[in-house]
Amino acid sequence: MSDAATPSVPSDFIRDIVAQDVAAGKYSTIVTRFPPEPNGYLHLGHARAICLNFGIAVENRGRCNLRFDDTNPAKEDAHYVEAITRDIRWLISGWAEAQLTFKPKGAAPAEQSVNGRPDRLMVPRPADAADAEPYAASDYFDVLYDYAVELIKRGKAYVCDLSPEETEQYRGTPTTVGRDSPWRSRSVEENLDLFTRMRAGEFADGTRSLRAKIDMTSPNIWLRDPLLYRIRHIAHHHTGGKWCIYPLYDYAHCLSDYLEGVTHSFCSLEFVVHRPLYDWVLTSLDLPRPRPHQYEFAKLIPTYTIMSKRNLLRLVQEKVVSGWDDPRMPTLAGLRRRGITAAALRRFVIGTGITTHDAGITDIAVFEHVVRDELNQAAPRRLGVLHPLKLVLTNLAPGEVIACEAVNNPQSEAPTTRTVNLTREVYIEQDDFAEVPPPKFHRLKPGGEVRLKYACIIALDEIVKDASGQITELRCTAQLDTRAGEPNSGKKVKGTIHWVSAAEAIEAEVRLYDRLFTVPEPGAEDDFLKVINPDSLTVVSAKLEPALATAKPGECFQFERMGYFTPDAGDSQPGMPVFNRTITLRDTWAK
Repeated sequence: MSDAATPSVPSDFIRDIVAQDVAAGKYSTIVTRFPPEPNGYLHLGHARAICLNFGIAVENRGRCNLRFDDTNPAKEDAHYVEAITRDIRWLISGWAEAQLTFKPKGAAPAEQSVNGRPDRLMVPRPADAADAEPYAASDYFDVLYDYAVELIKRGKAYVCDLSPEETEQYRGTPTTVGRDSPWRSRSVEENLDLFTRMRAGEFADGTRSLRAKIDMTSPNIWLRDPLLYRIRHIAHHHTGGKWCIYPLYDYAHCLSDYLEGVTHSFCSLEFVVHRPLYDWVLTSLDLPRPRPHQYEFAKLIPTYTIMSKRNLLRLVQEKVVSGWDDPRMPTLAGLRRRGITAAALRRFVIGTGITTHDAGITDIAVFEHVVRDELNQAAPRRLGVLHPLKLVLTNLAPGEVIACEAVNNPQSEAPTTRTVNLTREVYIEQDDFAEVPPPKFHRLKPGGEVRLKYACIIALDEIVKDASGQITELRCTAQLDTRAGEPNSGKKVKGTIHWVSAAEAIEAEVRLYDRLFTVPEPGAEDDFLKVINPDSLTVVSAKLEPALATAKPGECFQFERMGYFTPDAGDSQPGMPVFNRTITLRDTWAK
Protein backbone atom coordinates (compact mmCIF):
# COMPACT_ATOMS: atom_id res chain seq x y z
CA MET A 1 0.00 0.00 0.00
CA SER A 2 1.40 3.42 -0.88
CA ASP A 3 1.89 6.20 1.64
CA ALA A 4 -1.03 8.06 0.05
CA ALA A 5 -3.46 5.21 0.63
CA THR A 6 -5.82 5.18 3.58
CA PRO A 7 -8.23 2.40 4.49
CA SER A 8 -11.98 2.88 4.39
CA VAL A 9 -13.31 4.45 7.56
CA PRO A 10 -16.02 2.72 9.60
CA SER A 11 -18.81 4.90 10.92
CA ASP A 12 -18.68 6.13 14.52
CA PHE A 13 -20.76 8.39 16.73
CA ILE A 14 -18.86 11.54 15.72
CA ARG A 15 -19.21 10.89 12.02
CA ASP A 16 -22.91 10.18 12.56
CA ILE A 17 -23.31 13.57 14.25
CA VAL A 18 -21.47 15.39 11.48
CA ALA A 19 -23.53 13.58 8.84
CA GLN A 20 -26.72 14.69 10.57
CA ASP A 21 -25.50 18.30 10.69
CA VAL A 22 -24.59 18.20 7.00
CA ALA A 23 -27.98 16.70 6.07
CA ALA A 24 -29.74 19.40 8.09
CA GLY A 25 -27.73 22.16 6.37
CA LYS A 26 -26.54 23.39 9.74
CA TYR A 27 -23.17 24.57 8.41
CA SER A 28 -22.05 25.75 4.98
CA THR A 29 -18.58 24.24 5.52
CA ILE A 30 -17.42 21.68 8.05
CA VAL A 31 -14.40 23.07 9.90
CA THR A 32 -12.33 21.07 12.39
CA ARG A 33 -9.03 21.81 14.07
CA PHE A 34 -6.10 20.02 15.61
CA PRO A 35 -4.87 22.08 18.59
CA PRO A 36 -1.60 20.75 20.06
CA GLU A 37 0.25 22.51 22.84
CA PRO A 38 3.83 23.24 21.71
CA ASN A 39 5.39 21.72 24.84
CA GLY A 40 6.63 18.43 23.38
CA TYR A 41 6.49 16.19 20.33
CA LEU A 42 3.37 14.50 18.98
CA HIS A 43 2.92 10.81 19.74
CA LEU A 44 0.77 7.84 18.73
CA GLY A 45 -2.19 9.10 20.71
CA HIS A 46 -2.13 12.40 18.84
CA ALA A 47 -2.18 10.46 15.57
CA ARG A 48 -5.72 9.30 16.37
CA ALA A 49 -6.87 12.90 16.93
CA ILE A 50 -5.11 14.08 13.76
CA CYS A 51 -6.72 11.37 11.64
CA LEU A 52 -10.13 12.08 13.17
CA ASN A 53 -9.98 15.84 12.57
CA PHE A 54 -8.51 15.64 9.09
CA GLY A 55 -10.61 12.60 8.23
CA ILE A 56 -13.85 14.45 9.02
CA ALA A 57 -12.63 17.34 6.87
CA VAL A 58 -11.72 15.04 3.98
CA GLU A 59 -15.00 13.14 4.09
CA ASN A 60 -17.07 16.34 4.10
CA ARG A 61 -14.91 18.44 1.76
CA GLY A 62 -14.24 20.78 4.62
CA ARG A 63 -11.06 22.09 6.15
CA CYS A 64 -8.95 21.47 9.24
CA ASN A 65 -6.93 24.16 10.99
CA LEU A 66 -3.60 23.45 12.66
CA ARG A 67 -3.65 25.67 15.73
CA PHE A 68 -1.11 25.84 18.50
CA ASP A 69 -2.74 26.32 21.90
CA ASP A 70 0.22 28.27 23.17
CA THR A 71 -1.15 29.80 26.37
CA ASN A 72 1.60 28.57 28.74
CA PRO A 73 4.94 30.12 27.70
CA ALA A 74 6.73 28.55 30.66
CA LYS A 75 6.67 25.14 28.96
CA GLU A 76 6.46 26.04 25.26
CA ASP A 77 9.11 26.53 22.60
CA ALA A 78 9.29 27.43 18.91
CA HIS A 79 11.26 24.22 18.35
CA TYR A 80 8.16 22.23 19.24
CA VAL A 81 6.07 24.31 16.83
CA GLU A 82 8.42 23.38 13.98
CA ALA A 83 8.53 19.70 14.96
CA ILE A 84 4.75 19.40 15.30
CA THR A 85 4.13 21.11 11.97
CA ARG A 86 6.63 18.81 10.26
CA ASP A 87 5.07 15.69 11.83
CA ILE A 88 1.53 16.64 10.81
CA ARG A 89 2.53 17.37 7.23
CA TRP A 90 4.23 13.96 7.10
CA LEU A 91 1.25 12.10 8.53
CA ILE A 92 -1.35 13.66 6.19
CA SER A 93 0.84 13.77 3.07
CA GLY A 94 -0.91 12.29 0.06
CA TRP A 95 -4.16 12.06 1.98
CA ALA A 96 -5.43 15.27 3.56
CA GLU A 97 -3.01 18.10 2.81
CA ALA A 98 -5.74 19.80 0.74
CA GLN A 99 -7.79 20.16 3.94
CA LEU A 100 -4.95 21.72 5.97
CA THR A 101 -5.52 25.46 6.38
CA PHE A 102 -3.28 28.11 7.89
CA LYS A 103 -3.77 31.80 8.55
CA PRO A 104 -2.28 34.70 6.55
CA LYS A 105 1.12 35.41 8.03
CA GLY A 106 0.94 37.96 10.84
CA ALA A 107 -2.83 38.33 10.48
CA ALA A 108 -5.34 38.98 13.25
CA PRO A 109 -9.08 38.25 13.15
CA ALA A 110 -10.81 40.61 10.75
CA GLU A 111 -13.67 42.80 11.97
CA GLN A 112 -16.97 42.16 10.26
CA SER A 113 -20.66 42.64 10.88
CA VAL A 114 -23.04 39.77 11.57
CA ASN A 115 -26.72 40.70 11.79
CA GLY A 116 -25.75 44.24 12.61
CA ARG A 117 -23.34 43.27 15.37
CA PRO A 118 -19.54 43.52 15.24
CA ASP A 119 -17.72 40.20 15.06
CA ARG A 120 -14.27 38.89 14.27
CA LEU A 121 -13.25 35.95 12.13
CA MET A 122 -9.86 34.57 11.10
CA VAL A 123 -9.89 34.13 7.32
CA PRO A 124 -8.17 30.85 6.31
CA ARG A 125 -5.43 30.38 3.74
CA PRO A 126 -4.20 27.20 2.03
CA ALA A 127 -1.32 25.71 3.98
CA ASP A 128 1.00 25.95 0.96
CA ALA A 129 0.38 29.67 0.40
CA ALA A 130 3.52 31.80 0.59
CA ASP A 131 2.01 34.10 3.23
CA ALA A 132 0.53 31.34 5.40
CA GLU A 133 1.54 30.04 8.83
CA PRO A 134 -0.14 27.85 11.45
CA TYR A 135 -2.86 29.32 13.60
CA ALA A 136 -2.02 30.00 17.24
CA ALA A 137 -4.07 30.95 20.28
CA SER A 138 -1.51 33.72 20.78
CA ASP A 139 -2.77 35.27 17.52
CA TYR A 140 -5.92 36.11 19.47
CA PHE A 141 -4.46 37.47 22.69
CA ASP A 142 -5.76 40.99 21.94
CA VAL A 143 -9.21 39.67 21.06
CA LEU A 144 -9.28 37.34 24.07
CA TYR A 145 -8.40 40.26 26.30
CA ASP A 146 -11.27 42.26 24.82
CA TYR A 147 -13.65 39.36 25.45
CA ALA A 148 -12.43 39.16 29.05
CA VAL A 149 -13.17 42.87 29.48
CA GLU A 150 -16.66 42.23 28.10
CA LEU A 151 -17.21 39.45 30.66
CA ILE A 152 -16.17 41.84 33.43
CA LYS A 153 -18.61 44.47 32.13
CA ARG A 154 -21.38 41.87 32.13
CA GLY A 155 -20.62 40.99 35.74
CA LYS A 156 -19.43 37.50 34.78
CA ALA A 157 -15.74 37.83 35.71
CA TYR A 158 -13.78 39.38 38.56
CA VAL A 159 -10.21 39.96 39.68
CA CYS A 160 -9.29 37.75 42.64
CA ASP A 161 -6.43 38.32 45.10
CA LEU A 162 -6.28 34.77 46.45
CA SER A 163 -2.93 33.05 46.02
CA PRO A 164 -2.81 29.90 43.89
CA GLU A 165 -2.76 27.80 47.08
CA GLU A 166 -5.71 29.69 48.59
CA THR A 167 -7.65 29.46 45.33
CA GLU A 168 -7.28 25.68 45.43
CA GLN A 169 -8.41 25.56 49.06
CA TYR A 170 -11.47 27.75 48.39
CA ARG A 171 -12.46 25.61 45.42
CA GLY A 172 -13.39 22.67 47.62
CA THR A 173 -13.34 19.02 46.60
CA PRO A 174 -15.61 16.74 44.56
CA THR A 175 -17.47 15.93 47.79
CA THR A 176 -17.44 19.38 49.45
CA VAL A 177 -18.67 22.66 47.96
CA GLY A 178 -16.38 25.59 47.42
CA ARG A 179 -16.34 28.98 49.17
CA ASP A 180 -16.76 32.37 47.56
CA SER A 181 -13.60 34.41 47.21
CA PRO A 182 -13.54 37.50 49.47
CA TRP A 183 -13.07 39.53 46.26
CA ARG A 184 -15.96 38.00 44.35
CA SER A 185 -18.23 41.03 44.94
CA ARG A 186 -15.85 43.67 43.60
CA SER A 187 -17.52 46.28 41.45
CA VAL A 188 -17.27 46.22 37.68
CA GLU A 189 -15.26 49.45 37.78
CA GLU A 190 -12.72 48.07 40.26
CA ASN A 191 -12.37 44.84 38.29
CA LEU A 192 -11.79 46.74 35.04
CA ASP A 193 -9.17 48.91 36.72
CA LEU A 194 -7.33 45.96 38.26
CA PHE A 195 -7.45 43.91 35.09
CA THR A 196 -6.01 46.84 33.12
CA ARG A 197 -3.21 47.13 35.67
CA MET A 198 -2.61 43.38 35.53
CA ARG A 199 -2.00 43.74 31.82
CA ALA A 200 0.29 46.73 32.44
CA GLY A 201 2.52 44.58 34.62
CA GLU A 202 1.93 46.24 37.98
CA PHE A 203 1.51 43.02 39.94
CA ALA A 204 3.79 40.09 40.66
CA ASP A 205 3.15 36.54 39.51
CA GLY A 206 0.48 34.76 41.53
CA THR A 207 -0.80 37.85 43.33
CA ARG A 208 -3.95 38.27 41.25
CA SER A 209 -5.97 36.38 38.67
CA LEU A 210 -9.09 36.91 36.61
CA ARG A 211 -11.81 34.39 37.39
CA ALA A 212 -15.19 33.58 35.88
CA LYS A 213 -18.13 34.21 38.21
CA ILE A 214 -20.20 31.03 37.89
CA ASP A 215 -21.09 28.88 40.91
CA MET A 216 -18.84 27.87 43.80
CA THR A 217 -21.36 25.21 44.86
CA SER A 218 -21.56 23.51 41.47
CA PRO A 219 -21.12 19.71 41.55
CA ASN A 220 -18.84 20.23 38.54
CA ILE A 221 -15.64 21.46 40.13
CA TRP A 222 -14.57 23.10 36.83
CA LEU A 223 -17.46 25.56 37.13
CA ARG A 224 -16.39 26.83 40.54
CA ASP A 225 -15.22 30.25 39.39
CA PRO A 226 -12.39 28.92 37.20
CA LEU A 227 -9.37 31.04 36.36
CA LEU A 228 -9.50 32.86 33.03
CA TYR A 229 -6.17 34.76 33.28
CA ARG A 230 -3.06 34.50 35.41
CA ILE A 231 -0.02 36.76 35.75
CA ARG A 232 3.21 35.42 34.33
CA HIS A 233 6.12 37.78 33.73
CA ILE A 234 7.72 35.59 31.10
CA ALA A 235 8.39 36.09 27.39
CA HIS A 236 6.32 34.14 24.89
CA HIS A 237 7.98 32.35 21.96
CA HIS A 238 5.48 33.92 19.54
CA THR A 239 4.50 37.28 21.06
CA GLY A 240 7.76 38.09 22.81
CA GLY A 241 7.46 40.39 25.82
CA LYS A 242 4.15 41.99 24.83
CA TRP A 243 2.12 40.18 27.48
CA CYS A 244 2.56 39.43 31.17
CA ILE A 245 -0.92 37.93 31.61
CA TYR A 246 -1.92 34.77 29.79
CA PRO A 247 -5.32 33.15 29.27
CA LEU A 248 -6.04 29.68 30.63
CA TYR A 249 -6.60 26.86 28.15
CA ASP A 250 -10.34 26.37 28.83
CA TYR A 251 -10.99 30.05 28.15
CA ALA A 252 -8.76 30.41 25.09
CA HIS A 253 -9.73 27.09 23.55
CA CYS A 254 -13.42 27.70 22.94
CA LEU A 255 -12.94 31.28 21.76
CA SER A 256 -10.15 30.28 19.38
CA ASP A 257 -12.52 27.70 17.91
CA TYR A 258 -15.15 30.40 17.49
CA LEU A 259 -12.78 32.93 15.90
CA GLU A 260 -11.69 30.35 13.33
CA GLY A 261 -15.20 29.32 12.42
CA VAL A 262 -14.71 25.79 13.76
CA THR A 263 -17.94 23.81 13.64
CA HIS A 264 -16.96 20.60 15.44
CA SER A 265 -14.37 20.57 18.23
CA PHE A 266 -13.02 17.14 19.21
CA CYS A 267 -11.32 16.45 22.54
CA SER A 268 -10.38 13.41 24.61
CA LEU A 269 -12.70 12.10 27.30
CA GLU A 270 -11.18 13.99 30.24
CA PHE A 271 -12.63 17.16 28.74
CA VAL A 272 -16.24 16.00 29.20
CA VAL A 273 -16.37 17.86 32.52
CA HIS A 274 -14.81 20.92 30.88
CA ARG A 275 -17.48 21.16 28.18
CA PRO A 276 -19.96 23.10 30.39
CA LEU A 277 -17.27 25.78 30.85
CA TYR A 278 -16.59 25.76 27.09
CA ASP A 279 -20.28 26.44 26.49
CA TRP A 280 -20.56 28.93 29.37
CA VAL A 281 -17.88 31.21 27.94
CA LEU A 282 -19.44 31.25 24.47
CA THR A 283 -22.97 31.74 25.81
CA SER A 284 -21.98 34.46 28.28
CA LEU A 285 -20.54 36.59 25.50
CA ASP A 286 -23.71 36.27 23.40
CA LEU A 287 -21.68 35.76 20.24
CA PRO A 288 -23.51 36.40 16.96
CA ARG A 289 -22.28 33.59 14.72
CA PRO A 290 -23.14 29.89 15.17
CA ARG A 291 -21.01 28.54 18.00
CA PRO A 292 -18.78 25.45 17.79
CA HIS A 293 -19.69 22.36 19.76
CA GLN A 294 -17.28 20.09 21.63
CA TYR A 295 -17.40 16.30 21.36
CA GLU A 296 -15.23 13.88 23.34
CA PHE A 297 -13.73 10.51 22.40
CA ALA A 298 -11.52 7.92 24.06
CA LYS A 299 -7.74 8.18 23.97
CA LEU A 300 -5.49 5.68 22.23
CA ILE A 301 -3.06 4.07 24.69
CA PRO A 302 -1.02 1.14 23.28
CA THR A 303 0.67 -1.39 25.54
CA TYR A 304 4.39 -1.17 26.29
CA THR A 305 4.34 2.61 25.79
CA ILE A 306 4.22 5.83 27.78
CA MET A 307 1.92 8.46 26.23
CA SER A 308 2.22 11.38 28.67
CA LYS A 309 4.34 14.19 27.23
CA ARG A 310 5.55 14.92 30.75
CA ASN A 311 6.88 11.36 31.06
CA LEU A 312 8.29 11.38 27.54
CA LEU A 313 10.13 14.57 28.43
CA ARG A 314 11.56 12.80 31.46
CA LEU A 315 12.92 10.02 29.23
CA VAL A 316 14.65 12.69 27.14
CA GLN A 317 15.94 14.77 30.06
CA GLU A 318 17.31 11.75 31.94
CA LYS A 319 18.93 10.49 28.71
CA VAL A 320 17.15 7.15 28.73
CA VAL A 321 16.70 7.87 25.01
CA SER A 322 18.73 10.04 22.66
CA GLY A 323 15.95 12.59 22.08
CA TRP A 324 12.31 13.09 21.18
CA ASP A 325 12.95 11.38 17.84
CA ASP A 326 14.69 8.33 19.29
CA PRO A 327 13.29 5.35 17.33
CA ARG A 328 12.18 3.72 20.60
CA MET A 329 9.90 6.64 21.40
CA PRO A 330 6.18 6.53 20.47
CA THR A 331 6.50 10.02 18.98
CA LEU A 332 5.67 10.55 15.32
CA ALA A 333 9.25 11.74 14.79
CA GLY A 334 10.62 8.60 16.44
CA LEU A 335 8.30 6.31 14.50
CA ARG A 336 9.22 8.01 11.22
CA ARG A 337 12.94 7.72 12.00
CA ARG A 338 12.40 4.05 12.78
CA GLY A 339 10.88 3.50 9.34
CA ILE A 340 7.15 3.40 10.13
CA THR A 341 5.24 4.73 7.13
CA ALA A 342 2.53 7.35 7.40
CA ALA A 343 0.13 4.98 5.64
CA ALA A 344 0.70 2.26 8.23
CA LEU A 345 0.20 4.72 11.07
CA ARG A 346 -3.02 6.07 9.57
CA ARG A 347 -4.29 2.55 8.96
CA PHE A 348 -3.64 1.58 12.56
CA VAL A 349 -5.23 4.58 14.29
CA ILE A 350 -8.24 4.65 11.96
CA GLY A 351 -8.72 0.93 12.43
CA THR A 352 -8.88 1.25 16.22
CA GLY A 353 -12.09 3.27 15.87
CA ILE A 354 -13.63 6.19 17.77
CA THR A 355 -15.72 5.49 20.88
CA THR A 356 -17.36 7.34 23.76
CA HIS A 357 -16.09 4.96 26.41
CA ASP A 358 -12.60 4.29 27.68
CA ALA A 359 -11.77 0.98 26.06
CA GLY A 360 -8.52 0.59 28.03
CA ILE A 361 -5.18 -0.06 26.40
CA THR A 362 -4.69 -1.32 22.87
CA ASP A 363 -2.35 -4.24 22.29
CA ILE A 364 0.77 -2.90 20.59
CA ALA A 365 0.86 -6.16 18.64
CA VAL A 366 -2.07 -4.81 16.60
CA PHE A 367 0.07 -1.86 15.54
CA GLU A 368 3.04 -4.10 14.78
CA HIS A 369 0.86 -6.38 12.65
CA VAL A 370 -0.27 -3.41 10.55
CA VAL A 371 3.34 -2.25 10.13
CA ARG A 372 4.50 -5.70 9.05
CA ASP A 373 1.64 -6.06 6.60
CA GLU A 374 2.34 -2.65 5.04
CA LEU A 375 6.08 -3.24 4.74
CA ASN A 376 5.66 -6.78 3.45
CA GLN A 377 3.79 -5.33 0.49
CA ALA A 378 6.09 -2.38 -0.14
CA ALA A 379 9.62 -3.09 1.07
CA PRO A 380 12.26 -4.33 -1.44
CA ARG A 381 14.18 -7.42 -0.30
CA ARG A 382 17.90 -7.27 0.34
CA LEU A 383 20.49 -9.56 1.91
CA GLY A 384 22.13 -8.58 5.17
CA VAL A 385 24.06 -10.55 7.78
CA LEU A 386 23.87 -9.03 11.25
CA HIS A 387 26.22 -11.41 13.11
CA PRO A 388 28.70 -12.54 10.44
CA LEU A 389 30.42 -15.90 10.29
CA LYS A 390 32.85 -16.45 7.40
CA LEU A 391 32.17 -19.38 5.09
CA VAL A 392 34.69 -20.47 2.43
CA LEU A 393 33.47 -22.31 -0.68
CA THR A 394 36.61 -24.30 -1.35
CA ASN A 395 35.70 -25.36 -4.89
CA LEU A 396 35.43 -21.74 -6.10
CA ALA A 397 38.65 -20.12 -7.23
CA PRO A 398 39.83 -16.87 -5.64
CA GLY A 399 38.28 -14.03 -7.63
CA GLU A 400 35.67 -16.28 -9.21
CA VAL A 401 32.20 -14.66 -9.40
CA ILE A 402 28.94 -16.49 -10.04
CA ALA A 403 25.99 -14.24 -10.85
CA CYS A 404 22.72 -15.19 -9.09
CA GLU A 405 19.28 -13.78 -9.73
CA ALA A 406 17.49 -12.45 -6.62
CA VAL A 407 13.88 -11.29 -6.41
CA ASN A 408 13.34 -7.68 -5.28
CA ASN A 409 9.84 -8.11 -3.90
CA PRO A 410 7.81 -11.30 -4.37
CA GLN A 411 4.66 -9.40 -3.29
CA SER A 412 4.77 -7.15 -6.37
CA GLU A 413 2.28 -7.75 -9.16
CA ALA A 414 5.23 -8.02 -11.56
CA PRO A 415 8.29 -8.91 -9.45
CA THR A 416 11.65 -7.66 -10.67
CA THR A 417 15.08 -9.12 -10.02
CA ARG A 418 18.62 -8.01 -9.34
CA THR A 419 22.00 -9.75 -9.46
CA VAL A 420 23.87 -10.83 -6.34
CA ASN A 421 27.32 -12.36 -6.77
CA LEU A 422 28.41 -15.60 -5.17
CA THR A 423 32.15 -15.59 -4.42
CA ARG A 424 34.64 -17.94 -2.75
CA GLU A 425 34.15 -16.28 0.65
CA VAL A 426 30.73 -15.33 1.96
CA TYR A 427 29.21 -14.40 5.31
CA ILE A 428 26.31 -16.21 6.93
CA GLU A 429 24.53 -15.60 10.26
CA GLN A 430 26.29 -17.13 13.24
CA ASP A 431 23.11 -18.80 14.45
CA ASP A 432 22.59 -20.44 11.05
CA PHE A 433 25.30 -22.89 12.09
CA ALA A 434 25.33 -25.22 15.09
CA GLU A 435 28.26 -27.47 15.89
CA VAL A 436 26.01 -29.41 18.24
CA PRO A 437 22.58 -28.83 16.72
CA PRO A 438 19.37 -28.99 18.75
CA PRO A 439 16.54 -31.28 17.59
CA LYS A 440 14.91 -30.32 14.30
CA PHE A 441 17.73 -27.92 13.41
CA HIS A 442 17.51 -27.57 9.62
CA ARG A 443 20.32 -25.10 9.03
CA LEU A 444 24.03 -25.79 8.57
CA LYS A 445 25.56 -28.47 10.81
CA PRO A 446 28.36 -31.05 10.65
CA GLY A 447 27.61 -33.54 7.90
CA GLY A 448 24.66 -31.44 6.75
CA GLU A 449 23.60 -29.56 3.64
CA VAL A 450 21.77 -26.29 3.27
CA ARG A 451 20.80 -24.02 0.40
CA LEU A 452 22.26 -20.53 0.02
CA LYS A 453 19.22 -18.57 -1.08
CA TYR A 454 19.26 -17.64 -4.79
CA ALA A 455 22.51 -19.60 -5.24
CA CYS A 456 23.08 -23.31 -4.62
CA ILE A 457 23.25 -26.05 -2.03
CA ILE A 458 26.40 -26.30 0.05
CA ALA A 459 27.82 -29.10 2.19
CA LEU A 460 29.94 -28.54 5.29
CA ASP A 461 33.42 -30.10 5.11
CA GLU A 462 35.46 -28.51 7.90
CA ILE A 463 35.16 -26.26 10.97
CA VAL A 464 38.14 -23.96 11.57
CA LYS A 465 38.82 -22.66 15.09
CA ASP A 466 41.40 -20.36 16.65
CA ALA A 467 43.65 -21.13 19.60
CA SER A 468 40.90 -20.31 22.08
CA GLY A 469 38.49 -22.70 20.45
CA GLN A 470 36.35 -20.03 18.78
CA ILE A 471 35.03 -20.82 15.32
CA THR A 472 36.66 -18.51 12.77
CA GLU A 473 35.34 -19.96 9.52
CA LEU A 474 33.49 -22.84 7.93
CA ARG A 475 34.83 -24.60 4.84
CA CYS A 476 32.21 -25.97 2.47
CA THR A 477 31.69 -27.33 -1.01
CA ALA A 478 29.30 -25.50 -3.33
CA GLN A 479 27.14 -27.91 -5.33
CA LEU A 480 27.04 -25.68 -8.39
CA ASP A 481 24.82 -28.07 -10.32
CA THR A 482 21.97 -27.20 -7.92
CA ARG A 483 21.77 -23.59 -9.13
CA ALA A 484 18.69 -22.42 -11.02
CA GLY A 485 18.73 -23.87 -14.53
CA GLU A 486 21.33 -26.50 -13.69
CA PRO A 487 20.64 -30.29 -13.86
CA ASN A 488 20.16 -30.78 -10.10
CA SER A 489 18.38 -27.49 -9.36
CA GLY A 490 15.40 -29.45 -8.05
CA LYS A 491 17.38 -31.17 -5.30
CA LYS A 492 15.63 -30.76 -1.96
CA VAL A 493 17.13 -29.79 1.37
CA LYS A 494 15.27 -28.78 4.51
CA GLY A 495 17.09 -25.51 5.20
CA THR A 496 17.66 -22.29 3.25
CA ILE A 497 19.84 -19.50 4.66
CA HIS A 498 20.85 -16.03 3.46
CA TRP A 499 24.37 -14.78 2.83
CA VAL A 500 26.45 -11.93 1.40
CA SER A 501 29.65 -11.95 -0.60
CA ALA A 502 32.64 -11.19 1.63
CA ALA A 503 34.44 -9.50 -1.26
CA GLU A 504 31.56 -7.18 -2.17
CA ALA A 505 29.65 -6.61 1.09
CA ILE A 506 29.58 -3.23 2.73
CA GLU A 507 30.01 -2.88 6.48
CA ALA A 508 27.34 -0.87 8.26
CA GLU A 509 26.24 -0.08 11.78
CA VAL A 510 22.82 -1.59 12.39
CA ARG A 511 20.73 -0.61 15.40
CA LEU A 512 18.37 -3.32 16.59
CA TYR A 513 15.54 -1.50 18.32
CA ASP A 514 12.99 -3.26 20.49
CA ARG A 515 10.19 -2.23 22.86
CA LEU A 516 11.34 0.34 25.40
CA PHE A 517 9.50 -1.24 28.34
CA THR A 518 9.27 -4.79 29.65
CA VAL A 519 5.69 -4.60 30.97
CA PRO A 520 2.43 -3.88 29.11
CA GLU A 521 1.45 -0.90 31.29
CA PRO A 522 4.59 0.97 32.32
CA GLY A 523 2.53 4.00 33.31
CA ALA A 524 0.91 1.95 36.07
CA GLU A 525 4.27 1.34 37.77
CA ASP A 526 5.41 3.41 40.75
CA ASP A 527 8.35 4.48 38.57
CA PHE A 528 8.29 3.57 34.88
CA LEU A 529 12.07 3.93 34.67
CA LYS A 530 12.35 0.71 36.66
CA VAL A 531 10.81 -1.29 33.81
CA ILE A 532 13.01 -0.01 30.98
CA ASN A 533 13.96 -2.84 28.66
CA PRO A 534 17.77 -3.20 28.89
CA ASP A 535 17.75 -4.77 25.43
CA SER A 536 15.72 -2.02 23.75
CA LEU A 537 18.79 -1.15 21.66
CA THR A 538 21.58 -3.41 20.46
CA VAL A 539 24.17 -2.12 17.99
CA VAL A 540 25.92 -4.54 15.62
CA SER A 541 28.42 -4.25 12.80
CA ALA A 542 26.71 -5.97 9.90
CA LYS A 543 27.67 -7.10 6.40
CA LEU A 544 25.19 -5.97 3.75
CA GLU A 545 24.86 -6.51 0.03
CA PRO A 546 26.45 -3.61 -1.90
CA ALA A 547 23.14 -2.29 -3.29
CA LEU A 548 22.35 -0.94 0.21
CA ALA A 549 25.26 1.50 0.09
CA THR A 550 23.08 4.04 -1.70
CA ALA A 551 19.98 3.57 0.47
CA LYS A 552 18.41 6.84 1.59
CA PRO A 553 16.47 7.81 4.73
CA GLY A 554 12.79 7.25 4.14
CA GLU A 555 13.40 4.03 2.22
CA CYS A 556 12.62 0.76 3.95
CA PHE A 557 13.99 -2.69 3.12
CA GLN A 558 13.36 -6.21 4.26
CA PHE A 559 16.65 -7.86 5.17
CA GLU A 560 15.59 -11.37 4.28
CA ARG A 561 14.85 -13.54 7.32
CA MET A 562 15.94 -10.68 9.63
CA GLY A 563 13.29 -7.96 9.60
CA TYR A 564 12.62 -4.51 8.15
CA PHE A 565 15.26 -1.79 8.20
CA THR A 566 15.65 1.83 7.17
CA PRO A 567 18.65 4.20 6.95
CA ASP A 568 18.83 6.49 9.97
CA ALA A 569 17.80 10.01 9.03
CA GLY A 570 20.25 11.62 11.43
CA ASP A 571 23.41 9.55 11.27
CA SER A 572 23.59 7.99 7.80
CA GLN A 573 26.11 9.46 5.39
CA PRO A 574 26.39 8.96 1.60
CA GLY A 575 28.03 5.59 1.08
CA MET A 576 28.11 4.97 4.85
CA PRO A 577 24.57 4.11 5.89
CA VAL A 578 23.47 3.48 9.45
CA PHE A 579 20.39 1.27 9.56
CA ASN A 580 17.61 1.16 12.13
CA ARG A 581 15.50 -1.94 12.54
CA THR A 582 11.91 -0.90 12.00
CA ILE A 583 10.40 -4.19 13.16
CA THR A 584 11.14 -7.89 13.23
CA LEU A 585 9.55 -10.27 10.75
CA ARG A 586 7.57 -11.95 13.52
CA ASP A 587 6.19 -11.02 16.90
CA THR A 588 9.07 -12.15 19.10
CA TRP A 589 7.08 -11.16 22.23
CA ALA A 590 4.20 -13.56 21.56
CA LYS A 591 3.68 -16.24 24.18
